[in-house]
Amino acid sequence: MTTLDFNDDDTPSVPPQQAVEPITGAALSSACATIREQIAGAFIGQESVLDQLLIALLAGGHVLIEGVPGLGKTLLVRALACAMKGSFARVQFTPDLMPSDVCGHAFYDPRSESFKLRRGPIFAHLLLADEINRAPAKTQSALLEAMQERQVTLEGRSMRLPAPFMTVATQNPIEQEGTYPLPEAQLDRFLLKIRIGYPTQADEVRMVELIGQGLANDFDLARVQAVATPEQVQAMQLGTAQVRVDQSVLEYAVRIVRTSREWPGIAMGAGPRGSLALVRAARAQAVLAGRDFVTPDDLRTIAKPALRHRVSLTPDMQIEGRRVDEVLDALLHKVEAPRK
Repeated sequence: MTTLDFNDDDTPSVPPQQAVEPITGAALSSACATIREQIAGAFIGQESVLDQLLIALLAGGHVLIEGVPGLGKTLLVRALACAMKGSFARVQFTPDLMPSDVCGHAFYDPRSESFKLRRGPIFAHLLLADEINRAPAKTQSALLEAMQERQVTLEGRSMRLPAPFMTVATQNPIEQEGTYPLPEAQLDRFLLKIRIGYPTQADEVRMVELIGQGLANDFDLARVQAVATPEQVQAMQLGTAQVRVDQSVLEYAVRIVRTSREWPGIAMGAGPRGSLALVRAARAQAVLAGRDFVTPDDLRTIAKPALRHRVSLTPDMQIEGRRVDEVLDALLHKVEAPRK
């Protein structure tokens, strides 16, 4: 009788999680600023994009980045992996990609006459799912369990992913031929949807000066120093979760989300997970600002990245060429913020 061997040399087990003490206060803001400084040395410009990625990391969430090719999305994630000394894996999603190519699979080893388990690239601290909308729904859904439960089920056994675990998915907003739209259930698992545009002329000039002098067409990541460990990032996430949210600010976040469900021009508003995401992201936004409490401005700053993928416009608004961000701007302007 053949057996499944989960201790194969090709599939090193994930080390057990150890209890970590949260990093709070000034130490938390300083650690975040240090990581940001290292990434900014490789990822030139686009400060808001970098801030939003760090917000998702601090909040323990996942990110969907939308932008045309060549804007440095892969470089951004690789630089983050270097700065936090975490493992990094990149999967190019294609129409023939199978769930086993992402999560792993069992194979028969004739030498030992037993089945062995080979873990997929998803067993990494940072997973870059490149052009996720090019894979069919069956493969896209393979990420659902990992993103929500931080585990993968292989051959009937649940296997824990490394901690911290973060998925950064990318998609091209222009080219739609041969793509599969992400289902709402999966979109809802992303904490933020980040839109990345072209750099400014000054940033592009600086980029060409730094990269265009050699044969390589990418930044040398050897310059990015490891200033944190995965365990320290976990401690930062625990500290971020302790950032204070006043009851009036919390109710303001819920009002924003509930208003999206009845706002003219929005066919489907954000669900309760939107309220949770908005508050989680606002806590991280406060950390970036050097505070240990959330303000209404934190909610307004991060509201569009946290909600733009959780709402859909009516056909009339789409025909008029209206954008989700425009509608959310109007909504945020209308919902009354708590007075100080």
